[in-house]
Amino acid sequence: MSTVKEAVEVDVPVSVAYNQWTQFEEFPNFMEGVEEIRQVDDRHNHWTTKIAGVKREFDTEIVDQLPDERITWRTTGGDTRQKGTVSFQRLDESHTRVQLVMDVEPTGMAEKAADLTGTIDRRVKGDMRRFKEYIEQQGGASGAWRGRITPG
Repeated sequence: MSTVKEAVEVDVPVSVAYNQWTQFEEFPNFMEGVEEIRQVDDRHNHWTTKIAGVKREFDTEIVDQLPDERITWRTTGGDTRQKGTVSFQRLDESHTRVQLVMDVEPTGMAEKAADLTGTIDRRVKGDMRRFKEYIEQQGGASGAWRGRITPG
């Protein structure tokens, strides 16, 4: 399993950055290779991705969510195996550090090659850079879900 870490500083308040990250169905706007995310309920999402010509569908479950602090998830179905946490740190009234830490287990030949060549790491870095651009250009979140999900 490989660990990927990336952080960006965004020029929006912590609540705006967090609120936008809860809008999972908008991830294709800034995540390369993500074709669609369908939110099933407060905890579950169904993902469709296409990376290097390989289409995958999988489900994720949010296992811990604390508004303005963190969202932690894991995959629960499909060929993709990953887990991760995105955390939000208030720097001041209008700046937030958003950090993503993911553990990814490449399953197919294409994914294993992408892992070995650093492609997964570069993709996550690009996704975080595009999130920064996306949220700063909008100037506000397109929606919010501020519920609490606790582990267990």
